[in-house]
Amino acid sequence: MTPPPTHGPDHLTLALPKGRILDEAVSLLARAGLPLTVPEKSRALRHEFPGVTVLELRNQDVPTYVDLGVADAGIVGKDVLIESGRAVYEPVDLHFAGCRLSLIREVGASGEIARVGTKYPRAARAYLNAQGIPAEIVKLSGNIELACLTGLADAVVDLVQTGSTLRANNLEEVDVLFHSTARLIVNRAALKVRRERLRPLIEALRVLTQAVDSSE
Repeated sequence: MTPPPTHGPDHLTLALPKGRILDEAVSLLARAGLPLTVPEKSRALRHEFPGVTVLELRNQDVPTYVDLGVADAGIVGKDVLIESGRAVYEPVDLHFAGCRLSLIREVGASGEIARVGTKYPRAARAYLNAQGIPAEIVKLSGNIELACLTGLADAVVDLVQTGSTLRANNLEEVDVLFHSTARLIVNRAALKVRRERLRPLIEALRVLTQAVDSSE
């Protein structure tokens, strides 16, 4: 196993998700003053820059790495953060990777909801409890829409971006649980230990996203 490189006390370790968020996250962090470039396409999972290490992770693992202090900060969707239940500091809404978590059924379905399929059991349970719906929740991964189409579930809770997949499968959004965008998250202990690195980063990201805030 390759040993981790030795870093100074003010070195930052960032947890960023693979996939569509990574390029935009790196670009935004570079504009905020960090010496980052988009990692070359490779199988490398740890990328070293002057004063900064980037860990390339599965989306769902980012809150865990930040909460347990392996990473000082990270970027992750609000949907993943809510589902994780992790107690991290969330100082900035970065206003990209927008989507919504919705309750979805076949078009025209009106029967009882007895079973719900989802990748988000925590969020789905909170929603169903608030609505007084005592449905069974079945945790699934990938192609959640099939649960409705095959009769596995009476409804599903899943992310919606454009809605094109729903329309192609005769499905519709019945309700929106919440809207989600990418968020900066910070380990609470790191915020004190590496205050001189993290506070300027947080302020720079707030300035960069201020124009988006004021236009909403």
